[in-house]
Amino acid sequence: MTPLDEKKRRAIVYIAPNLFTTANLFLGFFSIVASTKATSKEGWVAAALAIMLAALSDGIDGRVARITHTESLFGEQYDSMSDLVSFGVAPAILVYEWGLMPYGKYGWMAAFLFLTCAALRLTRFNVLKQSDEKKYFQGLPSPVAACIAASAVLFQEEAQLFQGKDLYIVFVMIFLAITMVSTMRYRSFKDIKIKSQEGFGYLLIVIMLLLLISMEPEVLLFPAGALYMLSGPVGAVWRHFSKEKDDLDEVGETAA
Repeated sequence: MTPLDEKKRRAIVYIAPNLFTTANLFLGFFSIVASTKATSKEGWVAAALAIMLAALSDGIDGRVARITHTESLFGEQYDSMSDLVSFGVAPAILVYEWGLMPYGKYGWMAAFLFLTCAALRLTRFNVLKQSDEKKYFQGLPSPVAACIAASAVLFQEEAQLFQGKDLYIVFVMIFLAITMVSTMRYRSFKDIKIKSQEGFGYLLIVIMLLLLISMEPEVLLFPAGALYMLSGPVGAVWRHFSKEKDDLDEVGETAA
C-alpha cells in the first residue's frame, strides 16, 4: 500500500464515526420537521421513530470510534451537540406539538423543562465522564429519556388508553426530566460477560424481550421503557430501606 493509499484509508477511518453522528443529527432534525408538520398518526409515528433511530446511530458512533481507535475531542463535542438536538430539542418539540400545546405557556414550559434537563445531563456527562466499565449510569441517559418520550407518543396513538393525552404526557415529561438530572443509579449492563453463565441467562432474557416487543412495538416499547425509568427510584428506595451502602466506584457517567 502506497503512502497516499494509507493516508486515504486513515481519513476514511477517522470520518466513519462522524458519519454516524451526522446521521444522528439528521434524524433529530427530521423529527423536528415532521413534528411541526404532523396532522395525523403517520406524522407523529415518523417523528417518534426518527428519534429512536437517532439513538441507534448515537450508540454506533461511539463504538465505531473505540473499535477503530479514532476517539477525538472534536468527535466528542460534535456528538454532544448532535445529542442535544436529537435527544433534547426533538423530543421536546414532538411532545409539545402532540400533546402539550393545549396547556399554552404551561405546556411549552414543561417541554422546556425536559430540554433543559437533557442539556444539563449532557453537560454533566462531558464534565464527569468516567470509565466505560462502570455498572451504573448516574441519572437516566438522555437518549433513553428521549426514546421513552417518543414511545409514549407511539403508545397513546396506538392504544388510545388515556382519554386526556395531554395530561398523561405532562407527567411523563416531568418525570423524565427529573430522572435525567438525578443521581439515581440505572444499570448499564456493561459489566455482564456473555461467556459467563449469568451473562448467557441475561442474553436469553434480552432475546425473549425483543421477540415480545417486536410483536407489538408501538404498544410494548413504552411499558418496557417505563419499567427501566422506574427502576432508578425503586432501586433508590430499596437501598434506603435495606441500608445498603452505595458503591461509588460502580457509578459512572458512561452514557449521555
